[in-house]
Amino acid sequence: MKIGIDLLWVRPGICGGTESYIRNLMEGFGQYDKANTYVLLVSGDNGDSFGSYDRYANMERLALPVESASQPKRILWENLHLDRVARRLGIDVMFIPVYSMPLTYGSGIPYVSVIHDLQALHYPAYFSAGRRMFLKYMWRHACRASAHVVTISEYCRRDLESHYPAVAGKCSVVYNPVETKVSDMPVEALTEKYGIRDGNYFYCVSSMLPHKNLGTLLEVMALRKRKGEERPLVISGVGGDKTAFRQAAAKWGIEDLVIDTGFVSDEERDCLYENCRLFLFPSVFEGFGMPPIEAMRRGKRVVMTKESCLEEVTQGKAVYVERPYDAEEWAEKIDAALALPDGREAFAEYGLRHVVGEYLRVFGGC
Repeated sequence: MKIGIDLLWVRPGICGGTESYIRNLMEGFGQYDKANTYVLLVSGDNGDSFGSYDRYANMERLALPVESASQPKRILWENLHLDRVARRLGIDVMFIPVYSMPLTYGSGIPYVSVIHDLQALHYPAYFSAGRRMFLKYMWRHACRASAHVVTISEYCRRDLESHYPAVAGKCSVVYNPVETKVSDMPVEALTEKYGIRDGNYFYCVSSMLPHKNLGTLLEVMALRKRKGEERPLVISGVGGDKTAFRQAAAKWGIEDLVIDTGFVSDEERDCLYENCRLFLFPSVFEGFGMPPIEAMRRGKRVVMTKESCLEEVTQGKAVYVERPYDAEEWAEKIDAALALPDGREAFAEYGLRHVVGEYLRVFGGC
């Protein structure tokens, strides 16, 4: 089969976990699928970021005349031209790693769409009225028109089927691929850059949107500081209201214990994972939630909530907070996790070979 992958939506360094997901998955296609070929449909301004996949004999890049940075123009171009391009290229299956299946699809090519979550339905305040209407329309269209829809947890499948019953019977759960690499960065680089010591800080990978619940972590840090704890909290991520976050840290009097790294390279992030004492994940809504898996793969104890899919994807192997907004319980669970030995978890279900096999079954069924 010749499989087209729509990558026009990727804005490098901005799309967060969705970008990590598709880059990991394409590594898997390159390494483990010797039977099919892939055409990576990239934009004029993101194509170079996919240059590393040129080393795979089963992959080729095709730059299309559109820019990913201009979302309205990109969406319009996809809807008007993507299906026609796929037909011209002789594509057998079109893979849309997000919800944006074109509205014009007369080629007869089967489309496989991925819907990662329905965040706009659960947190409408994050989105303008126009954006909410667009997302709802596109989700409905993908559920009706796609040959198959993939989602990334059983929680998301149930959520999707409850809102869009048309997807029932053609929806599969394929968990996200999680790549765990060893960083070549020495821990001394973290000390020099952030003033933190090996094994003496908590780590969190998160945006600063409200559902990430970082405000509770700040309260926890203030509580621990009052009890004499001086271990800092390091947070890496993009998105959300950083001004409000800094103001909250100041209100709690913990500016000296909270380090916001902003966006970091994969190498630096991996180094931060490898050398933290605990990984903390206070989020109350995720479609999958890769960071806790990444931390446990590295032998780190994780303290987190059970909300949405999180207990499902971590398979009950973390230390869980029952009341996500209760700082006292968080402090107790952190103490409990600190008393545990390190424990590395394999999570083979999220390995590239396994996930690629699941996607190939979906593609082959179209």
